[in-house]
Amino acid sequence: MDILADKLRPKSLNDVIGQKHLVGPNKILSNLVKNRKLFSMILYGKPGIGKTSIAYAIVNELNLKAKFMNATINNKSDFDTAIMEAKLNGELVLIIDEFHRMNKDKQDILLPHLESGSIILIGLTTSNPYHKINPAIRSRCQIFELKELTVRDIAEGLKKAAKYLPGIKINKDALEYISNLASGDLRFAINLLEVCYYSTDDKKITLDLVKEINNKPAFFHDANEDGHYDVLSAFQKSIRGSDVDASLHYLARLIEAGDLDSIYRRLSVIAYEDIGLANPGIGPRLMAAIHAADLVGLPEARIPLGEIVIEMALSPKSNSAIMAIDEALNDIHKGNTGNVPNHIKTTSPDYKYPHNYPNDYVKQDYLPENIRNRKYYQMKNNKVEVSLNNLHKEMRNEK
Repeated sequence: MDILADKLRPKSLNDVIGQKHLVGPNKILSNLVKNRKLFSMILYGKPGIGKTSIAYAIVNELNLKAKFMNATINNKSDFDTAIMEAKLNGELVLIIDEFHRMNKDKQDILLPHLESGSIILIGLTTSNPYHKINPAIRSRCQIFELKELTVRDIAEGLKKAAKYLPGIKINKDALEYISNLASGDLRFAINLLEVCYYSTDDKKITLDLVKEINNKPAFFHDANEDGHYDVLSAFQKSIRGSDVDASLHYLARLIEAGDLDSIYRRLSVIAYEDIGLANPGIGPRLMAAIHAADLVGLPEARIPLGEIVIEMALSPKSNSAIMAIDEALNDIHKGNTGNVPNHIKTTSPDYKYPHNYPNDYVKQDYLPENIRNRKYYQMKNNKVEVSLNNLHKEMRNEK
C-alpha cells in the first residue's frame, strides 16, 4: 500500500514546502535547475524537512538518471554496482540517505568518480557535515543547510495531503494541533494525518481523535514560524541571565521536542560565549554531560542535561573571550595585519626561548610592528580572570 507522504513527493522545486532560501525564486537550487546544471552537494537538516524531496525534485526536473541508496543499508558491492552503472551511462546522480554513516571504504570508492564527474552526489544527512563527513568528500561538494519547517509550512503541507484523502473533514483545532505536534517534521505530520483518517468511520478528524492517537504534549514550540529559534534564544538568554528556573523551563521544552542536537550545540556556544573564562572548566564538564546524554538517550538524557544547565545558570559569567577574538578578527577584516616579526619566524636564530628564562618568561615582541601595542583581551572582574591576571603579572615581575 502506498504511503501518503510518498505520494506527495514533489515533482518540481516549486512543489517543495518551505526552504525558500534554497528553492525560492532566483535562489541557488532554483537557478541550478533553471540553468540545467547540477553539482555534487550535501543537504543537511532535521528529519522530515525536505532533503529527500528536494533531491527527487531536482533529478525529476532535470530528467537525470538517478539511483537512491542508503549508507546504512547498502553495502560495498551495491556501491560498486552503482559506479558500474555510472560508467555505462556516462553520468549518474547518486542520492545517498544517512550519508554521515558512510564508512571510509565506501567514501574512498566514490572519490575518484566524483572527481571525474561520472557520479554527481546528493548526500542527505541529519548531522552537521563539517563534523561527520570526510573532508575529502566535503571538498568536492557544495553544502546546503535546510531550515526547520515552520508551523505554517506544516499546515500548508497538511492541506495538500488532505486533497488525497477523499471525504476528509478536519477542523482547525486538529490541524493546528498536528502542525505544532510535528515539531517541524512534515513527514511525521502527514503520517499522523493519514493514521487519523483511516482510524475513523466518518473520515472526520477532531482534536480529541488526534490526542487519542498521539497525546505527546504540543507546547514545546510557539505557534509561529520563529518558535523553535525563539525557544533556543530564550534558553541561552536565561542561562546568560543566571535564571536557573527559566533555563530549566526552556530546556524542558527542547527535551520534549526531542531536539537533543540543538541543545548540545547551543549549550556548547553558551559555555564559551557567556561563561567563558569565569568558569573555564565548564567546557569539559559540558562535553561529559553531552556524552552521557548521548550514551543513555531519552528519557534519561534529561538528567545529565538538567544538571549541567543548573550549573551553567548558576555559574559566574564572562564574555571577555568572545570580545577579544572578535576584536582580533575585526583587525584582520580591516587589513590591520603586518609582517610576522623576524625573531619569531620559523628559522630565526634570534628567538628567545621563554623556558630558558626565570618564570618561563622573557620580554620580546610578538605582534607585527604596526600593531605592536594592540590590546584585544580586556579582563573581567571575576575570580578566575583576576587570578590569571595576577599570575601573569607575577610571571612578568610586575606589581
